Amino acid sequence: MTSRSRHPGDESTGQAVPGTASAELLRSEPGARPRALLLSAGLVSAGAVALAAGALMPVVRGGSPGFTAAPLLVVLALAPAAAVLYALVSGRSGLTAGLVLGLTALAPGRLLLDLQLLADGSLAARPELFLADRLLAMPQAGPGLWPLVAGHLLTLAAGAFAAGTARDEAELAGELDGRRRWRLLGPVLGVAGGVGLLLAPFGSGNAYLLAKNAFEGPTVAMAGYLLLAALLPLTVLVAVSSPSAGVGKGGFAGAGLAALAVGVPPVVAGLVVDRLSVAPGSVVVTIAGLALVGLAFTRFDVAKADETVTGDLAGEARLPGLFWWRLATGGLALLAAGAAAAGALAPVLKANGPTPVPETPVRWLLLGAAVVLAVPALFVFVPRLSAFARGVVAATWAGVVLAGAAVLSAALSVTEDKAVDPALFGVDLPVPLPDKVGYSAGSGVTWTFIALVLAALAALAAVITGVVERDDSEEETDETRVSGTVLTPVVAAAVLAIAAFGTPVFGAPGYTAQGLWSNFGAASWGLLGALAVVLGLYALVPRSRPVAAASALAGAALVLGLRAAELPLVGSEYEGSSAGVGFWLALGGAVVTLVAAGMAVAGSRRAG
Repeated sequence: MTSRSRHPGDESTGQAVPGTASAELLRSEPGARPRALLLSAGLVSAGAVALAAGALMPVVRGGSPGFTAAPLLVVLALAPAAAVLYALVSGRSGLTAGLVLGLTALAPGRLLLDLQLLADGSLAARPELFLADRLLAMPQAGPGLWPLVAGHLLTLAAGAFAAGTARDEAELAGELDGRRRWRLLGPVLGVAGGVGLLLAPFGSGNAYLLAKNAFEGPTVAMAGYLLLAALLPLTVLVAVSSPSAGVGKGGFAGAGLAALAVGVPPVVAGLVVDRLSVAPGSVVVTIAGLALVGLAFTRFDVAKADETVTGDLAGEARLPGLFWWRLATGGLALLAAGAAAAGALAPVLKANGPTPVPETPVRWLLLGAAVVLAVPALFVFVPRLSAFARGVVAATWAGVVLAGAAVLSAALSVTEDKAVDPALFGVDLPVPLPDKVGYSAGSGVTWTFIALVLAALAALAAVITGVVERDDSEEETDETRVSGTVLTPVVAAAVLAIAAFGTPVFGAPGYTAQGLWSNFGAASWGLLGALAVVLGLYALVPRSRPVAAASALAGAALVLGLRAAELPLVGSEYEGSSAGVGFWLALGGAVVTLVAAGMAVAGSRRAG
């Protein structure tokens, strides 16, 4: 224990201890950087005032909101700042820093959503700020947009000053005490909220405001929703891992309040605006945000079995044990694999007229991803192999992301919406408009989207299962780590992986693959997501136990192998195709990763 550390059971650390009253759940000792924390709180407050001011002014010249949303937006803007100031005044520095960081994490995505009003306000789905009543081409930004932008930038700046306090609180808290069972509900809510952010925010029968999901919307707004969908669960995961209960709870509350600022206005708009209706996406985001805020008032650490808990029912609550988490991991992974197989075999496109339906070769890659995920998922149910298989599942779910994004990209690139019924928009035409001749999404797209959601949930369940395995392990004194010699092949594999996902696997006449460095499109998000998962696994290897490191590396090798398999599965469908540089890089990365996995296991045997 360092000179700055305190015993985990010390009440002054901000950790929940057995027997404390629920009124003390938000206690946290002041951090070592009071001036920085005060400055961060001031920046958040200034940002909140700017956001409230922007809500009171028109964001588009000559435009107006679809309903009187200013009071609601002012409350949503000022409530987080009020929580930060309350935590600061009451001396809870960990909670203050966590709140600021939770708000900061989602600020970039919210900034992009508002910048869509600058790029093209006529395409922005923001009825609480602007609702067109006539056709407008590139309307000019109004004076209210700039305070909104300033508010998000101030919130981002606040996070830079709060980060140091959060680190100090984590060091002072020491190691996590007890079992992190209640914390594990947070990532589930984060993923659910992220999925809701990708769905259409509301239903629309208004000709000037189309209801589209994140992938169908304009580019700037799409980037904002994708960033929010990624950062919300990531923020919650960081809060879960914080040894400081104050920082963790603040992260939950800050992320929840930011999610409410995005989810609540579309729900209200669907209820009160004519020709708009409430959609499941915003409802899910709102419920997830409320639940995350609610979790900030519960005990994060559950006492161990040999400890007696009195005076706090939250300390006695138990989440499902290891058996049920393993069952959830394997079950969700198999469901995701089944949905991916259905997405590959079902029609991805359907014709709206006599036009022949084109083939979608990339769906065979999705079928391969289903197999790569299903095989280790089966072994999760075998007790002796469950821990290793669970680690592989925590990696191979990224294959569904890789292939699923490519399938959705192929569908979005050729589909057209059917002509709408003018009567839905209050227009009475003497002659009805005919249907457009083109393509629309088939059932394969629906199954693919379901597979993406289930795969993300399976990955989350795999991570939670790993935490529960560690908490329930009786070998608490075993701190064996992989040998340092594994670091060399891991670094080499990481370099190969970056190059493999950034370069085309195959080339063919007339075919241009979407990539990371050029021709960035919807499929590129799958490449980016799979690469992020693989690099994240590599980063965890030096801190992992040998068997856990080997399972993670084996899963990463399978993902790289799936990337290389794009040549025979997809490239063979194109005439004149040939292997690209990405194929050899992916193949080499998979081999080097397997070598690293073998070295991790060999090092474990020598240590024993």
